[in-house]
Amino acid sequence: FPFPYRPYLIQERFMAALYDALEAGRVGIFESPTGTGKSLSLICGALSWLRDFEKKKQQQEEAQLLSLKEGGEEGKKRLTSAEPGRPDSNGTTGEPDWVTAFVRKKEEQDVVDRLKEEQIRRKKREERLEKIRHNVQLKYAAKRKRSEEDETKRLLQLSKEVLSEGAGVDVLEQLDHNEEELILAEYESDEEKKVVSGLEEDDDDLEEEHVTKIYYCSRTHSQLSQFVREVQKSPFGKDTRLVSLGSRQNLCVNEEVQRLGALQLINDHCMEMQKNKHEKKSNEENEGKKRRASRPVCPFYSYEQMQFLRDEVLVEVKDIEQLVALGRETKACPYYGSRYAIPAAQLVVLPYQMLLHEPTRSAAGIKLKDQVVIIDEAHNLIDTITCIHSTEVSGSQLCCAHSQLLQYMERYRKRLKAKNLMYIKQILYLLERFVAMLGGNVKQNPSCQAVSQTGTVLKSINDFLFQSQIDNINLFKVQRYCEKSLISRKLFGFVERYRGPATAVKTNKENQKLAGLQNFLLTLQQGSDKEGTQSPPVEAENDQLRTASPLMQIEGFLSALTNANQDGRVILNRQGTVGQSSLKFLLLNPAVHFAKVVEECRAVIIAGGTMQPVADFREQLLSCAGVDPARVVEFSCGHVIPPENILPIILCSGPSNQQLEFTYQTRDLPQMMDETGRILSNLCNVVPGGVVCFFPSYEYEKQVYTHWEKTGLLARLATKKKIFQEPKKANQVEQVLVEYAKCIKRCSQAGGQMTGALLLSVVGGKMSEGINFSDELGRCVIMVGMPYPNIKSPELQEKMTWLDKTMPRAAGQAPSRVLIENLCMKAVNQSIGRAIRHQKDFASILLLDHRYARPATFNKLPQWIRERTQVKPAFGAAFAELRK
Repeated sequence: FPFPYRPYLIQERFMAALYDALEAGRVGIFESPTGTGKSLSLICGALSWLRDFEKKKQQQEEAQLLSLKEGGEEGKKRLTSAEPGRPDSNGTTGEPDWVTAFVRKKEEQDVVDRLKEEQIRRKKREERLEKIRHNVQLKYAAKRKRSEEDETKRLLQLSKEVLSEGAGVDVLEQLDHNEEELILAEYESDEEKKVVSGLEEDDDDLEEEHVTKIYYCSRTHSQLSQFVREVQKSPFGKDTRLVSLGSRQNLCVNEEVQRLGALQLINDHCMEMQKNKHEKKSNEENEGKKRRASRPVCPFYSYEQMQFLRDEVLVEVKDIEQLVALGRETKACPYYGSRYAIPAAQLVVLPYQMLLHEPTRSAAGIKLKDQVVIIDEAHNLIDTITCIHSTEVSGSQLCCAHSQLLQYMERYRKRLKAKNLMYIKQILYLLERFVAMLGGNVKQNPSCQAVSQTGTVLKSINDFLFQSQIDNINLFKVQRYCEKSLISRKLFGFVERYRGPATAVKTNKENQKLAGLQNFLLTLQQGSDKEGTQSPPVEAENDQLRTASPLMQIEGFLSALTNANQDGRVILNRQGTVGQSSLKFLLLNPAVHFAKVVEECRAVIIAGGTMQPVADFREQLLSCAGVDPARVVEFSCGHVIPPENILPIILCSGPSNQQLEFTYQTRDLPQMMDETGRILSNLCNVVPGGVVCFFPSYEYEKQVYTHWEKTGLLARLATKKKIFQEPKKANQVEQVLVEYAKCIKRCSQAGGQMTGALLLSVVGGKMSEGINFSDELGRCVIMVGMPYPNIKSPELQEKMTWLDKTMPRAAGQAPSRVLIENLCMKAVNQSIGRAIRHQKDFASILLLDHRYARPATFNKLPQWIRERTQVKPAFGAAFAELRK
């Protein structure tokens, strides 16, 4: 395997196992700890396979062409020698030989033509990219052409303004014209009209090439950027055609659209402007008709500009930041430009939410048939699929959407087509029934309606549809209508137009009706102010209103209700008022949405630093998705650090011989909290630098902290380590980490009594994943107790019940019990994985609970930690090891 430096032995094994899995078309679960060069191993292993695969494929195509050409001459002889009409010339199928020969010849010729076309297209693409790569003048020529076009547009606009001066256009009439864009276009369903999407110009260049691709997915934007930088540094950096995909929020370069803020609004406005561009031509052709007011068209959505951007993307490996910079420079849309580059790409890098959600996948033009998918950082894959396809709407949102939609319909009733009115009435009825299910009425303010029966109720999808009396409505059609008609976008525009008193609105009967909408929105704001302790400033209120139409959230809920009855549940959460109550769809079976990925793909690789316990992936995801167990392959490797660089200890009792067992019954006892404090106090005396201590929950961390304050233990700890607490708010995390790192650096340089810092964190919180406590920042990681999830949660109970009904019992254990244990150990493994981050790092890991020593639990620790772990019944022996 080509590699930028001499690979570790485990990297060579990783790449070999990956190559074999891709070659055999397997579903692989790959685990390689952080700091072992996993990203580089994935790049070099997968791209080596792709290079060899393409070479073999090309050789096979050439051999096939050659054999078909040679066989063509013999076919001609057979075709001419076969005399039509002779009874003895009939084949076994009852057709004459000359017909059979002709059909065969035609099929062979089709194959030849297809292979030739593919070769020509491949050659043309390579020549074009090579020309761009080496001819800088082409770039300047394209830039000059764009400047000329901009200047022409500017002059044209100036001339229009001059002509319009003194034309005496009635301002009130102009307002009516501007309002045209708020009216829904005539809706035609897919059955009535085949929707043609894409650019209006010649789309030949955008045809899907038969290029085998690797789709690499990771969780966050920063992880993807880091991966692209690794590709740039790798031996494949110059020759790989890589495309980075992202949301419009990350890739849009139109400042007007970016200012909308909310992702759904950005998406809808972008699609609206595309639609306007396609309609523009037909409107201009109808010169005789009354001209409609011009609708906004995106200046970055241009065929020529995006062609150029597409080629620039394919010529050189670029991450999302570089892609956006290129889009601004070339005045081309990076969002669409990157998608037009997909057919010719070899490596497509994208967030895994985009790949796992089928509508998003098809909208992005991602075709998985016979392709390779690598999902990195996949330890939370099951949770991610569940979250993507679960959704929640509040009573306040339902009432607000109903009020907005009702007044929209009243305003434009005379202008709306019959089909639009029919669907709007159906949506209004659905909203009415949803609020009724929460015990409210859409005609009253949700913040003022008290709920008589509070609590949480779970229902199957069918029961919910039946009890809410909406089982006679085709939700598939309603959902499709919402998606195609962009009704939520129109509704948002309508609310934006009439939400404030400062807006110029004519005072007539129709507009007086809209005062109700303004008053309704105002009462919602006042209602939310009463609930909070402090009223937000006016600007914040306006921002809150601008976020999105509540109908956008409700569309997601309607889509969720189209899942199969056995795959999900509807949760009715009735609290104090109707506004505070909510409806939530909970997906129980994530495999149903993952099945299509594994069915279509040639191979799927699920990779991560800590994948243990892998039983969840095998049983809940792959087995339920119908994957043959023989197709699944597992790979797990140790760490590159020497054994002496890590000291994992399971501690069974504290300094005063108090057994460590942090169950719900015992962890609140004063003696248990005191013992934990004594352990930390002893550790802080001998461990230099940073100590990170993980608690099972924010509540328990706060309880222990308060207890230590009262007993004076916190003051004793503070003499050795400055104490930091993990903040609950995400925007404060960065500041705490910076202060924590500064303190450790200052202490190591000063060399006084204070030796570093102690960070009190929470499992599953902001610090337990994606944060790098390398070197001095994490010389010791402590896990207090076992972070079992809240078993009283209705959602978890429903998931457990579903597992027990659908999954087989493993080794005599109920699947629900295995789930609880696995959720706990996944969280533990993620947290303790913060300690060792590279080859020369070193740290100690302390697991404070005797239950970690049980074989079933112990075996769920990562292999590289498990093989070096020591179980210490007494604190003295553990402390002696730590001192060493």
